Amino acid sequence: MEKVSVALSGGDAYQVSVRGHEFTVDQPPEAGGEGLGPTPVDLFVASLASCVGFYAGRYLARHGLPREGLRVETEYEMADGRPARVGEVRLRLVLPRDIGETRTRALAAVVDHCTVHNSLRQPPRVDIEIG
Repeated sequence: MEKVSVALSGGDAYQVSVRGHEFTVDQPPEAGGEGLGPTPVDLFVASLASCVGFYAGRYLARHGLPREGLRVETEYEMADGRPARVGEVRLRLVLPRDIGETRTRALAAVVDHCTVHNSLRQPPRVDIEIG
């Protein structure tokens, strides 16, 4: 199993360590944090967006199409009520140039099945152990 370590670094901030990379997760000042990094929800949405971007980039490269300038613009809203959760995510894949209708349809099918999106459709079992 892959490992990710998260440790309190002060206030509402946590230091995340994964595969030799480290970054800080925090809450914005208006939510009681210091704004030292993205929120866990920001990372959740960024994970989906970057997964879509990765799959799109691989598709373009595999078909000899340019990837430079490829980006994913993303917006999200929290759901009303409880439990607290993301209610909606909108992603817009911006291509470096027109790739034609046939390739665009194929690309849409590919990015619709990125690993993170698949994990949202078929949620993993999550076990939380305290100790």
